[in-house]
Amino acid sequence: MAKLNFGGVEETVVTREEYPLEKAREILKDETIAVIGYGVQGPGQSMNLRDNGFNVIVGQRQGKTYDKAVAEGWVPGQTLFSIEEACQKGTIIMCLLSDAAVMSVWPQIKQYLTAGKALYFSHGFAITWNDRTGVVPPADIDVIMVAPKGSGTSLRTMFLEGRGLNSSYAIYQDYTGHALERTIALGIGIGSGYLFET
Repeated sequence: MAKLNFGGVEETVVTREEYPLEKAREILKDETIAVIGYGVQGPGQSMNLRDNGFNVIVGQRQGKTYDKAVAEGWVPGQTLFSIEEACQKGTIIMCLLSDAAVMSVWPQIKQYLTAGKALYFSHGFAITWNDRTGVVPPADIDVIMVAPKGSGTSLRTMFLEGRGLNSSYAIYQDYTGHALERTIALGIGIGSGYLFET
């Protein structure tokens, strides 16, 4: 891993050069990535994963954002499902809902978090403040985070320009022993530039 100096702080980072897309695809080749929520981060992360050749589906409630997902190429019944159905089909559940939505939908998500799956977030609020959010994951899954340092729109724009948006990553729970490689592969898949641990 590379060492970079960010404003006087030396960080150990993972770069796309040392962790190529082909390696990320190989690690996640048997996974179904279910992106839950199509608001701020959902479109950028899901479309980048799709364009990078990963097996990705979207779970979204009916309404304006569901219609946006259809307009952006997600096909109802094939790659676009209800939240419950996407959680059931997914082996990696990317929870990209707002904090309020996570709290209200958590019981629906949790019932599909069976042994060996991964639960992914793009910020740590729901887990860090689980005494307030009620988001307490089962012990037999991986719980991971990749947090792009910008909006989903920026992530997508930079991806389309052939650049990457830096992201931090963290592992809260490693049940499978593969949480780190899943996390880094997802970080590369969504279009991160540098990945640094937080």
